[in-house]
Amino acid sequence: MTARSVQALRHVGFEDLGSFEAPLRAAGYGIEYVDVAERDPASLDPLGPDLLVVLGGPIGVYDDAAYPVVTAERTLLKARLEAGRPTLGICLGAQLMAAALGSRVYPGPAKEIGWSALELTEAGTRHPIAALEGVPVLHWHGDTFDLPEGCERLASTPICRNQAFSRGRNVLGLQFHPEAVAARFEHWLLGHASELATSGIDPVALRVDAARYGAGLESAGAAMLARWLDGLEA
Repeated sequence: MTARSVQALRHVGFEDLGSFEAPLRAAGYGIEYVDVAERDPASLDPLGPDLLVVLGGPIGVYDDAAYPVVTAERTLLKARLEAGRPTLGICLGAQLMAAALGSRVYPGPAKEIGWSALELTEAGTRHPIAALEGVPVLHWHGDTFDLPEGCERLASTPICRNQAFSRGRNVLGLQFHPEAVAARFEHWLLGHASELATSGIDPVALRVDAARYGAGLESAGAAMLARWLDGLEA
C-alpha cells in the first residue's frame, strides 16, 4: 500500500512537526519537509499532498513586502482550502490560513508567550481538540486574527479569543503549539532569545514550565492529532 503523503512547510528548523511526527507515521503518512527559505511554495502543487501542514515561524502575515514567501504561502493555501483538502496550520500557519480564507491578521493586545490551558468552546468539546482540555499548551505569538467566515471557534484564552478554528473535518487552524517537545525546548529559547529579551520574558521560567508540562502536552497533542487524522475526509 502506498503511504499517504504529508508536506510540512517549515520556516525555521526547530519549529518542526515535533510530537506530531509519531502519530502521522502511525497513520501511514510519509513526511516531507519543505523549507520555504530554500524552496519556493509557489512551485508546489496545492492539491498534491494528502495533508498539508503549515508550521510556525517568527514572521507576520502582513510582512509580505519584506518576506515574499508569505504571499506565496497564502496563495497556495487559498487554492487548497477552496478545494477542501486536509490542511493543518500551527501558529503562523493558522494565521496564514485565516488570511487565505479572507480574515484580517493583526497584532494582538499583548504577546502571549508561555504555558497555559485553553478554554474550549462548546464546539471544541466535540472536536478532537478536546484531548487538550485542562492541559497547559505552549503559546508563542504576538499576532491574532478574526475568525474566518464559515469556521467554528474551538478554543480561546483571555489574551487571544481565536486560539483554534475548524472548517468541517478537513481544516484545522491552531494558534498555539501543541506539537512542542520538551527535550528540544532549548532550541526555542535560543532561537527566540532576542524576542524574549525585548519582551521582558524570563527564559528560566519558560524552561521550568517546559519541564513541568512538556510530557503531558506531548501525550495529549499526539492523541488530538491521531483523532483528527482518523476523521479526515478524502
